Formats: sequence, structure tokens, C-alpha cells
Amino acid sequence: MRLVFLGPPGAGKGTQARELAREWSVPQVATGDMLREAVTNGTPLGREAKAFMDRGALVPDDVIIGLIAERLAQPDAKRGFILDGFPRTIPQADALERLLGELGVSLDRVIYFDVAEAELLRRLTGRRFCPACQSTFHVVFNPPKRENVCDRCGSTLVQREDDREATVRKRLQVYADQTAPLLDRYRKRGTLTTVAGEGKIDAIHAAIKKAVAG
Repeated sequence: MRLVFLGPPGAGKGTQARELAREWSVPQVATGDMLREAVTNGTPLGREAKAFMDRGALVPDDVIIGLIAERLAQPDAKRGFILDGFPRTIPQADALERLLGELGVSLDRVIYFDVAEAELLRRLTGRRFCPACQSTFHVVFNPPKRENVCDRCGSTLVQREDDREATVRKRLQVYADQTAPLLDRYRKRGTLTTVAGEGKIDAIHAAIKKAVAG
């Protein structure tokens, strides 16, 4: 089972990827997690990525692809994998295709999580963060017992800059601009399935499994 999960920030693809990866005993390959792990472990690619991250620059595609190549070469990925949020652009898709060709495998299905912008805004702008103990909350889905006060340590909760509405709208627009050509690419190849990313988690889970089985 070799899948790609695509969708805008806040679409819920990480939640579904984690659950299905456990169920199918395949790794969830999320580039953000991999970058943080590589930096923490001080690997050669991690050190290279950190140099870009420290100056606020985007990590180049070749570094990301290098991390993915290392991850997919590990034994547990031979049964399959779920790429969570990658590729995001046509150049990344081209690089992924070359990598999979070298491994002698191909993608089985690309799942796109379709969520209305209003719902994405509700999910992302409602997040709150405790700068003292790192706890996270959501004003709708996981509210603190007292408004804007951390349940664990009593500190004042804050809204991260990248969760403010203007920033979220910009992130969503950038994602839409980058991803539209990618969706067309996979649609023309017959590997794209669109799944509604709103509703109960179990229903979305079942829809993904049905799409993969089909």
C-alpha cells in the first residue's frame, strides 16, 4: 500500500495517516516530523536542513527528497507507506517519481482531503498554545476549563502568529496555488481520489479505505 495524502493545512490528513499507518503496519512519512527528527539526531541531512531553518529559509527540495529516500529505504517501508502532505509542487512530484522508479515501486493512490475554507479557518484559527508548558487547546474542539488559561499550569494561552486569520488565509492561498496543478496531474493519471475531509473521523476513515480498496 503506497499512498499520498494531500490537503491544505488543517484538513486532518495527519490524523488519518497516523491511524491508517497503525492499522496497516506501514510508516507514516510526514516531512515536518522527519525534518525535526533529523535535526534532533544531527544526521548529515539534518545538519544541512538546520542551516536553512536557522535563517528562516525554506528547506530545498533536494534535502527533503534525500530525507524521504532514506526513510523509504528502511525495512518497514517495503510493505508500503503513507506520504503525509508530500509532494506539494510539480518539481517535488517529479523528484518523488524518480525516487520511486529507483526503488522499483509506484504509487497506488493519491487521496485529496477536500475541506471548505470556512471550516479550515475554524480549525486553524481556534488553536491556542501554552508558552510555558507547551500544551495545546482549541476554542471549539478542546477548550480549556477557563477561557485563555492553561489547564495544566495556569499560564495565559496565546494564539500563534501562523494561526492568526490573515496568516492562515495566506497559507491556504499559497497551498491552493501550488497544489492545483498537482491535483490535475494525478487526476489525469487516474490515481487521484477526493475524500470529504469534513464530518466524523470514523466516516472519513471509512471513505479512505473504500477509495483505496477500489
